[in-house]
Amino acid sequence: MAALATMLARYRRFRHILIFEQRNWPDRLVFALGFGLPLTAGVAARILLNYDAADLMLEGAFLAGLLAGPYTGALVGLAIAMPALAAGEYGAPFFAVGCGFAGGGLREACPKEEIWGFSPFALLSMPRFAWRMIRRVAVNWPVVLLLAIIGLEAVRQAVGVRFDTRLFHLSSPSAWVTLAVYLATIVTVSTPINIWNNARFEHRLQEQEKLLLAAKVEALKSQINPHFLFNTLTSVSSLIRLQPETAREVIQKLSGLLRKLMTNQVQFVTLREELAAIDEYLDIEVIRFGPRLSVRKSIAPDTLDIVIPSLLLQPLVENCLKHGFARKVGPGTITLRSWREGTNAIIEVADDGLGISQERLPHALSSGIGLSNVNERLRVLYGATGRLVLTGSPGHGACARIEIPLDLVAQRNTA
Repeated sequence: MAALATMLARYRRFRHILIFEQRNWPDRLVFALGFGLPLTAGVAARILLNYDAADLMLEGAFLAGLLAGPYTGALVGLAIAMPALAAGEYGAPFFAVGCGFAGGGLREACPKEEIWGFSPFALLSMPRFAWRMIRRVAVNWPVVLLLAIIGLEAVRQAVGVRFDTRLFHLSSPSAWVTLAVYLATIVTVSTPINIWNNARFEHRLQEQEKLLLAAKVEALKSQINPHFLFNTLTSVSSLIRLQPETAREVIQKLSGLLRKLMTNQVQFVTLREELAAIDEYLDIEVIRFGPRLSVRKSIAPDTLDIVIPSLLLQPLVENCLKHGFARKVGPGTITLRSWREGTNAIIEVADDGLGISQERLPHALSSGIGLSNVNERLRVLYGATGRLVLTGSPGHGACARIEIPLDLVAQRNTA
């Protein structure tokens, strides 16, 4: 039973059935088939091969009802009993269907988390549970579940002794062997519950990790817009006295760009879409810098459809303008390059501005908003395989190099 529970928990559809308590009929049928067919084969093996340990009629029917409802339990119980009925054990269908309804009835009455908390280790706590139930005069559901399993096994033993050929049971004149049969029945029901409950917890932890990652990425992304807005408004304030028409044009373009940023909630875009957004941003900056600013692109065609985090390049371009050209006399050029290199996609944003000193270079990625934000987003999304490398020297400009693993890009795109 433990082996069957472990194998079923590996299938996505079956895990989905375990995770969500409200199940439609297709889900219940999948549960009945996935769980019932192997148990039916076990009863057939007991009849054909005389391997008594393969008969899990009571445990399977009760467990199906307990986890999927009375009708599913009855359906599984009926399917399991078919080989026994064919062998002349006419009491098997009635008993198995009854076990399914018994499990389903307890499911309707018992809080669901109490069911999932029932495990083989609960046997060790039964004296404490029983005393608590007596002392508080309240229902203790682990005790109720335990008594239900013992009661069903007692019914099987009594009917089997009275009608030996009508219902299969494991009997022995030894009281210790009979006790072992009862214990085996309890453990066989509780072990799959424990295994499937662990699978539910693992799924919840994975979902929480995904939500935490999405929240962290969204928080990092939200830092970029205020940073860009602050810098652009500062530029507008410097233009408004001497070049009011230019300031008006910048405000209009800024309004259109911000409207687009606010309506765009996607976390990942293609490099083609990111470059289009950069063009809109540079339209604003060209108005500020005039003919002094030029942009060159060397984009490999096979990289245009690579998926990257949205708004990844804009802070790097802004960094070129702010630190490379703001105090530079004469024209300046920003160069955007991309290509594939082994299993990575490489994107570079370079300028021929004032450059960066060797003393500042080691601390550039941790200071300020733009570079540190891009570096942190890459680390959160791709771990150690995605990184931002900054190079440069005084008077010779700077270059920000982004490395994104293509295998993780494919996974993000599929997700």
